[in-house]
Amino acid sequence: MNWKPELDELARREAFARQMGGADKVKRQREQGRLTVRERIDGLLDHESFHEIGAVSGTAEYDDKGELKNVTPANCVFGRGKVDGRTVVVVGDDFTVRGGSADASIAAKPLMAEEMAHDFRLPIIRLIEGSGGGGSVKTIETKGAANLPGGVGGTRWYEYTTANLARVPVVGLGLGSVAGLGAARLAASHYSVMTKSSAMFVAGPPVVKRLGQDLGKQELGGADVQTRAGSIDQAVETEEEAFAYARRFLSYLPQSVYELPPTLRCDDDPQRSEDSLLTAVPRERRQVYKMRPIVNAVVDRDSFFEVAANFGRPVITGLARLEGRAVLILASDPFHYGGSWTADACQKIVRWVDFAETFHLPVVYLMDCPGFMIGLEAERAATIRHGVRAMAAVNQTTVPWCTVIVRNSFGVAGVVHQPAGRSRCVMRGRRPIGGRCRWRAESKPPIAPTSTRPTTRKPSWKRSRIGSTGCVRRFARQRSSGSRRSSIRARPARCSANSRASPSPCERRARRRTWRSGRSA
Repeated sequence: MNWKPELDELARREAFARQMGGADKVKRQREQGRLTVRERIDGLLDHESFHEIGAVSGTAEYDDKGELKNVTPANCVFGRGKVDGRTVVVVGDDFTVRGGSADASIAAKPLMAEEMAHDFRLPIIRLIEGSGGGGSVKTIETKGAANLPGGVGGTRWYEYTTANLARVPVVGLGLGSVAGLGAARLAASHYSVMTKSSAMFVAGPPVVKRLGQDLGKQELGGADVQTRAGSIDQAVETEEEAFAYARRFLSYLPQSVYELPPTLRCDDDPQRSEDSLLTAVPRERRQVYKMRPIVNAVVDRDSFFEVAANFGRPVITGLARLEGRAVLILASDPFHYGGSWTADACQKIVRWVDFAETFHLPVVYLMDCPGFMIGLEAERAATIRHGVRAMAAVNQTTVPWCTVIVRNSFGVAGVVHQPAGRSRCVMRGRRPIGGRCRWRAESKPPIAPTSTRPTTRKPSWKRSRIGSTGCVRRFARQRSSGSRRSSIRARPARCSANSRASPSPCERRARRRTWRSGRSA
């Protein structure tokens, strides 16, 4: 006697699950230029590394004799796999089964994916192409009533979604029409990508039309709309590009907040000089210049990975490496309002500074800031409120911080070139053409206050030092991750999300106490 009949029956049920919503719906999915959820998982993860969990869960059909005829699988596929050899949790919506609707899913599957990422301290990647969560027409037709959002005891998914943002890297990929709960799942991530043919919205065009707004999917929630609003970080042409962006993003991060970011072998000479830096910043203060070439010259070659490029454009944000160590880059962009901090730019700073604090990333800030944006539109956008929140986010950081004042540092926003009270942890490099003052307006826009330094004063930096990236790289060596390993686990993680909620006073005091105790130990 053996268990072969039972194993054969299990294999038969798994075969039903791999048929997804049926041949016709799979064909329709591919004809529309989209991959199936299983093809997406195979394209994202290392070859043959995926171990599925709960494959046979779904709705079964039996004949009169009680024999299994068919299984309609749950429209959620999840399990563990590897990205560049590192274990991750991946969970995807199956659009071929009820359009990926959350109402049609077995709720325990997406919840278990979040729990697994939380408990095993693994990054989680969500492949999202679905909707629902608040009750659908189909649910009313089949059950006779709509679902109560969350229900009794049904909010655990939201609990783990929030907890994971403060514990492990979370990546969301929008690969089709994403609405309702699907949109919330995509936004509740540290990094989000959508294809340009996709759309994301709280409610779709048919619902919005009842408000008198007759819009198509792309007009309502296309990639251009969502990247400019800051809801999505990156828009790409193909799903394969989305997978590549997700993999690269994770390469800069630890598995969880209980580890340090990985340090890679660096073949870039730390003492190299960049002649391009000698002419990168024009002497004429009204003349703009390109900051991204400066960023690429300072960091390890080809290591700069920009994020949220279309949102808060006066500030450039991204991940990079210095001598192989991962860092967060902040840089002013004079092409947009002269680098002034707008309300959107302040929100962007809050989000990514919180992100750096969560995952122990040192911050390098290439500063050319003429202050907060001014004018009627700036006042209507509550720029000063968002600006003060950005200042608070910077001041609450405990990670190493290095600022290079590239040209200007003016006004209240100019104060935020270092966390308050931590000058011993900050190295400020200034070019000889830099300017700083409280505030001085000139007659013509854009505002570019002149230097208050005497024109007869000779530059203190040698010409060779201007073209060298050595000062920032010495900062990276001095703040090497090894010296912080003993204290990193003692510090409570800080939640970094698209939401801008600040930690409570109790949480801040607890963080300071545990951080000090970890250092003294």
